[in-house]
Amino acid sequence: MSDALPQALVDHAGSLLAELMQFEHPADQVVQYYTKRHRRLGARDRAQLADVVFGVLRHLRRVQAAATDAGDADVLIAVWLSGAWQRVDAAGFGAGVAADMPDWLLARWPWADTPAEAQAMAEAFNQPAPLDLRVNVLRGKRDAVRAALAADGIETTPGRWSPLALRVVGKPALQRHPLMADGSLEVQDEGSQLLGMLVGARRGELVVDFCAGAGGKSLQLGATMRNAGRVHAFDVSAGRLSELALRAKRGGLSNIFPMAIADEHDPRLQRLAGKADRVLVDAPCSGLGTVRRAPDLKWRYRAEDIAPRVAAQQSILAAAAALVKPGGVLVYATCSVLAAENEAVVADFLATHPSFSLDPALPLLARQGAALPPDARDTLHLDPLHHATDGFFAARMVRQA
Repeated sequence: MSDALPQALVDHAGSLLAELMQFEHPADQVVQYYTKRHRRLGARDRAQLADVVFGVLRHLRRVQAAATDAGDADVLIAVWLSGAWQRVDAAGFGAGVAADMPDWLLARWPWADTPAEAQAMAEAFNQPAPLDLRVNVLRGKRDAVRAALAADGIETTPGRWSPLALRVVGKPALQRHPLMADGSLEVQDEGSQLLGMLVGARRGELVVDFCAGAGGKSLQLGATMRNAGRVHAFDVSAGRLSELALRAKRGGLSNIFPMAIADEHDPRLQRLAGKADRVLVDAPCSGLGTVRRAPDLKWRYRAEDIAPRVAAQQSILAAAAALVKPGGVLVYATCSVLAAENEAVVADFLATHPSFSLDPALPLLARQGAALPPDARDTLHLDPLHHATDGFFAARMVRQA
């Protein structure tokens, strides 16, 4: 396989992988900075380069097991391109190598009752993620948008769960497509769309997206509310919020109000205390449910890194709960697969906030057209093996009137 890439690109792959394996910064940022420094790399070169290094990161343990020097990036690239890593008897190295997961994470691997299912789950997380789009209901209906894309040679399939989702077939150029430019479409994983649906926002309500990030769910909530009411989008990063107003205008939304806050205790939040109909807390987390897109996360995190995240999540959830009015809804969500960041945080919150109680997730989603497989739990669990989405967790809670 090594002759499939020009030697110059193989050399670039080794250099880039060496930078990535320092695991100091998110992989997508490292790749972006690297390609900016090497401007002679064309679009096809950049795509091939990213495919190679992300492939190594997804299957790092097996690639290293097949390598003569597990710490030499050039050797690892050679092993990847030769396909030798696929011939490794992973069982002889232990479960972590077979699963291409760190041992500590495999020990906490979620939502799998048998070793075979755990292995299948790992393999699902080790596949590249597809590209999902959310149709902006203010701009058009899903079938019409899908037909317009097809007319331009872009094939999509309807989402399995979200009535707003389209999954792109292949890797067409979409960024400059008119339907992206006019806000008819937004890039958003189908699982993330289900989290937005779980909020159940209605017209005329006051809704808070407490950890809005770049604001994808804020846009979804605002469109669901048909521009009637207010969506307050808060985040501690002004940079992440910076494009939200422009994206809202592009999508025909006038009910989105972004504001950067110092932290969850920002005194400006007090004006909304006890007034919000619905509050979404998409909490900062390990992100380990997104390793299909960011395989470096598996190697960047250690077991001891989780506890500080949990403490922050507990504080943020408690602060956000103070904004919910009696009878209002609070949704806690993460893109993590770890019980410590998910079920344990919710259990701690409910134990210390008796005015809140769990509201089963699946019936509400079903009423909105998202008929997920049966689950005995009241909380929402999504993963690539069972749902073909990223890994997500969500709990919907209601404050007693």
